[in-house]
Amino acid sequence: MSALIKITSNDRQCLRRQLKRAASSDPGLVKVIEQIGYPEPRKRHADFATLLQVIISQQLSTLAAAAINAKVTRCCGGYPTWRKILNRSDQQLRDCGLSWRKVEYAKGLAQMFRSGELNIAEMHGLDSAEVIERLIKVRGFGRWSGEIFAMFALGHQDIYPSDDLALQIALQRYLALKTKPTGKETALIAQRWSPQRTAVSLLMWKYYGSGTLE
Repeated sequence: MSALIKITSNDRQCLRRQLKRAASSDPGLVKVIEQIGYPEPRKRHADFATLLQVIISQQLSTLAAAAINAKVTRCCGGYPTWRKILNRSDQQLRDCGLSWRKVEYAKGLAQMFRSGELNIAEMHGLDSAEVIERLIKVRGFGRWSGEIFAMFALGHQDIYPSDDLALQIALQRYLALKTKPTGKETALIAQRWSPQRTAVSLLMWKYYGSGTLE
């Protein structure tokens, strides 16, 4: 079993409609789409395994993160759950390629699920700011991690992770800027695409040539 939810034609059509709406006020997006095509939607289960995958993906390339995630899945004997992670030794997880710090984060996340301190069911219906506020209280989670989970697992449609390096570089290329925009500058620029910022994020990740939680 994978954390990936099957993508349907309706998902693709919805993403394309959102990008067309964004492009109606920013024609430059049309040229990007003509150049690289439409991105694929990304959907994940709103569960422990996806949060664990977000931890694994931090500061790693898409390919490296996918390789480690596959090893963790094998180590767990299948789909990772908080119970399985707590039943694995630190060394077993380290042998999968996790850093010692990420092992600590993974075990801490599992403890929060076991105690009920973190309840994903309660996040459904919250706005993006509230979801991110809850998740940044989890050790090892920053704003980027909360944004990624809100986008891909909870389906929030108006997020542009402004601290994401790939998105900053894509924006620099798209606008022909002399320097890479800061996180604050990126957030200000991305406001032009609201309320379709998640769709534009997917396009810009493809434009850059990388992804998050592929």
